[in-house]
Amino acid sequence: MSNMEINRVLAQMREMSVALQPAPDPAATDGAKFTEVMQQAITKVNEQQAAATEMVNNFQTGATDVSVAEVMVQMQKASLSFRAMAEVRNKLVDAYQEIMNMPI
Repeated sequence: MSNMEINRVLAQMREMSVALQPAPDPAATDGAKFTEVMQQAITKVNEQQAAATEMVNNFQTGATDVSVAEVMVQMQKASLSFRAMAEVRNKLVDAYQEIMNMPI
């Protein structure tokens, strides 16, 4: 695959990821608590990982409606969402530690 084709595929993946994310509704987030938002994000990551695992199991058992490409895409989605959640967690821990180290 040439470099240009790879860049085109990456651009398409970025467009798809932006299109899949719902637009934030300001009215819905006004009263949302931080813990609720984090719990929803964790639940969504868990659902993506469960869907990827189910798709892998279906492929391994020989289901005819599952292709290798679909399995790989689903696995990448689950991996990316998990890594993004881990980065958010790392940033929160860093912010907490920075606040705790501030002099009073």
